[in-house]
Amino acid sequence: MLDSLYLRLADLSPAALIIIPLAIMFFCAFGMTRITKRLRLPSVTAYLTAGILIGPCCLNLIPQPMIEKTDFLADLALCFIAFSAGEFFKLETLRKNGWKVVWVTIAEACAASLVVFGVTRFLLGLSLPFCVVLAALASATAPASTMMTIRQTGAQGELVDTLLQVVALDDVVSLLAYSAAIAFALHSLTGRSSDPVGDLLVPIGTTLGMLILGGVCGLLLKWLLPATRTTDNRLILALGVLFAFCGLCDMLEVSPLLGCMSMGMVYINLTGDDLLFAQLASFSPPILLLFFVRSGLCFDLGALFSASPDGSGSLLTIGILYFFARIIGKYAGAWLGCRTAGLSQPVCRCLGLALIPQAGVSIGLAALCARTLGGGIGSDLYTIIMASSVFYELIGPGCAKLALYLSHSYTPAPKPEHRTAAVPELAPNS
Repeated sequence: MLDSLYLRLADLSPAALIIIPLAIMFFCAFGMTRITKRLRLPSVTAYLTAGILIGPCCLNLIPQPMIEKTDFLADLALCFIAFSAGEFFKLETLRKNGWKVVWVTIAEACAASLVVFGVTRFLLGLSLPFCVVLAALASATAPASTMMTIRQTGAQGELVDTLLQVVALDDVVSLLAYSAAIAFALHSLTGRSSDPVGDLLVPIGTTLGMLILGGVCGLLLKWLLPATRTTDNRLILALGVLFAFCGLCDMLEVSPLLGCMSMGMVYINLTGDDLLFAQLASFSPPILLLFFVRSGLCFDLGALFSASPDGSGSLLTIGILYFFARIIGKYAGAWLGCRTAGLSQPVCRCLGLALIPQAGVSIGLAALCARTLGGGIGSDLYTIIMASSVFYELIGPGCAKLALYLSHSYTPAPKPEHRTAAVPELAPNS
C-alpha cells in the first residue's frame, strides 16, 4: 500500500518523495523522545529506536530509495561532530594532561581490540584475517552520541574534558589500527606479494594529509570570520567551509572526521571564538537527528541469521560475543589507563561506561572494508558492525548519561513538585 502511494507521489512530484519521508522521520523521532524523556534516556536512543520502528524491519514507512539517497547525512553529521570536538583541544588543556589522555586512549582502544581478538580467534576459532580486522574495528568509539548526551545534560568537569579528548583521539587510533589490519587481511587473503608496507603507509599518509588540510581550512575560517562579520554571515561562511571540506573528503573516499577535528582545533586556538561553536551547536540538531534515524533505518535483523564466515553457526553468535567482549575491553582498558595515568577516582570508575557507543566511524570503516575485501568476509564484517552499532547506540547513550551522573558532572533537573494550596497563617490569640 505504501509502495503504491510512494510511486504515485513520484509521478506527481519527485520532490514530495523526499520531503514527506523526511517529515515522517522528524515527527516519529520527536514522538519517541516523549517516551525516552519519561525514562530519563538520551535523545539519541529515541532517534535510533524511531528509525528501527519505521524502517524495513518493522513498519517499512520509509522507501528504500530514500534510505539510499540519504547516505550523505553520515558525512555531514561527522563534520559537525568532529568540528565541535576540536573546541576541546585547546593548547593550555593539552599541556596540562595531554600525555595522560594519549595513554588512556591507547590503553582502552588496545584492550578492546585484544579482548575481541581473543574471543573470536581462540574461543570461536574464526579465520585470522577476519579476527584481525574485527578487532581493529572494535577500537573505535562514537563521538556523535557522546557529544549529544553531554550537550543534552550540560555536563562539565574533569570527566567531560577527558572523555571528549579520548573519544576524538580514539578515532585516530582506530584509523591507524584499521589501516594495519586491512593491509594484513589483503595480504593474507589474496596471497599477493605486493609491498605490505606500502599498503599500510598509503592510508596513514592520507590520514596525515587530511589533518594538515583541515588545519589549513581552520586558517581559512579565521580569515573569513573577522570580528566585524555579522552573526548570520558567520554561520553561512562556516557552513560553506564545512560542506566544501566534506564534499572534498567524499570525492577522495576518506572520512572527514579527523580533518574537521583539526579544523576546529586550529580555529579555537587561533581565535578563542567560542560563539561560532555555539552557533553550529544550535544549527546541527536536525542533521544529527536524521543521521541517527537513518542508522536505525539501515538495521537489517535478517542478515544476522546468515552463516558465519567459516560456515559454523550464525553471525548472531559472533555478534553477541563481540558485543560483550568489546564492552569488557573498553571498560577494563579505560580503568587501567586512568589508574596508571593518575586520574581521579570518579574518572577511573566512570570513563569506561561512556565509551560504549560505537557508530559513525566504525560503520564507515566497515563499509570501506566490505568494498576493499569483497566477498563473504567483507559483508559479514559489515553486518556484525552495523547490527552491534545499533545496539551499542541504544544502550550507550544511557550508559554515558549514567557515567556523567555518577561522576557528578551534572545535576539532574528536579521533578516538578505538586502544588498545594497555601494555608494562611492564623493570627496569634490576643
